[in-house]
Amino acid sequence: MKLNIPSGAESILNTLEQHGYEAYVVGGCVRDSILGRCPDDWDITTSASPEQVKALFRRTVDTGLQHGTVTVLIEKEGFEVTTYRVDGDYEDGRHPKEVRFTSSLEEDLKRRDFTINAMAYHPDRGLVDLFGGMDDMEKKVIRCVGDPMERFQEDVLRILRAVRFSAQLGFTIEEETKEGIRALAPNLRLVSAERIQVELVKLLVSGHPDYLRVAYETGITAEFLPEFDVCMKTAQNTPHHCYTVGEHTLKSLLNVRADKVLRLTMLLHDIGKPVVKTTDENGRDHFKMHGPESERMAKAILRRLKFDNDTMHKVCRLVKWHDARPVPEMASVRRAVNRIGEDIFPFYLEVQRADMLAQSDYQRREKEERLNGVKSCYEQILEKKQCVSLKSLAVTGRDLIQEGCKPGSHLGEILDQLLEHVLEYPEDNKKETLLELVRKSED
Repeated sequence: MKLNIPSGAESILNTLEQHGYEAYVVGGCVRDSILGRCPDDWDITTSASPEQVKALFRRTVDTGLQHGTVTVLIEKEGFEVTTYRVDGDYEDGRHPKEVRFTSSLEEDLKRRDFTINAMAYHPDRGLVDLFGGMDDMEKKVIRCVGDPMERFQEDVLRILRAVRFSAQLGFTIEEETKEGIRALAPNLRLVSAERIQVELVKLLVSGHPDYLRVAYETGITAEFLPEFDVCMKTAQNTPHHCYTVGEHTLKSLLNVRADKVLRLTMLLHDIGKPVVKTTDENGRDHFKMHGPESERMAKAILRRLKFDNDTMHKVCRLVKWHDARPVPEMASVRRAVNRIGEDIFPFYLEVQRADMLAQSDYQRREKEERLNGVKSCYEQILEKKQCVSLKSLAVTGRDLIQEGCKPGSHLGEILDQLLEHVLEYPEDNKKETLLELVRKSED
């Protein structure tokens, strides 16, 4: 087997070998290369100590000397070079208390998480696969190196990483590994919200975001997203739906493109439904006001998982308005763009379509026609550059002051009235026309 590795990585391997050390590219870059994927980065493992590595290369950065890692800079690219090591006891469920350097590649590989990540490669010596990684890739299986209980007790985040790799690669999780996940999922409470957030987003923007179902079935989501577990158990006895709230959510994730904001929106758009659910005398379920409730819960969840403010702001607005249904008429759509927000309205259209496609076929044609009509109106609004917010209104507060209006809060009221007029009559968005309207109103 011949892998195409970058010249910078090959140069580092050659330099280390020429000075009497072993060196291999290792881990995810080997896995991805074999799978025909483009690696994000190339990691190198070596028998050389960090000090020996630093002595051989002119430009290095002390990335993590306590764990044996030095970043070697070749031109503008950085390559992490880590000494073969054996990890000590993991006291916090995330990090080894100490590491011990070793001259054995096998000892270094056996401490790694999954077999598909425990392979090393050298251009001359080929692939080193001591734990059946190639076989597991052919079977499309995620399997721990050695005892799953040991691997997951060493680093609890590996529990979530197993599902994330499964979703990214479309692999299943081997049964013994899955049992280890079930047994130790409660330990995820030891992991910081920031680390869980990173893994969750990678899972959501993968090719199989619906593999979140595996996280539910193995008890993972119970630890950081219990609201989703409730959704999985909440039936929707209504003609518009044919799945539980949770299964509808998983289907909707598959129907929207792999963007962080869009996937988070679909994950959370109905999260408030179990809270507002009512059932009438005919046994039909209703979820009135689930948009605002879902917005409230989404904000709490995103804050709990330490998401940035920009992501929170966009997702929460999309969740709030995901069920808004403007009629496909120009004035109605202009008002919808103003209300929902110019910046996220294209996302709103994608959210609506994903939501619809995850529902039953009931009134599907009517729903599609309305949504297509709204999209067509929106495209015309953009093409004609029609005003939908104060930002593009032809007059400003300064214009009103120059016209003789006194400064104060009432200026905002006047601007809002002018905007409301322009949303109905976009052709009037001209400075002189709007100022004339102001003059008439003061007469």
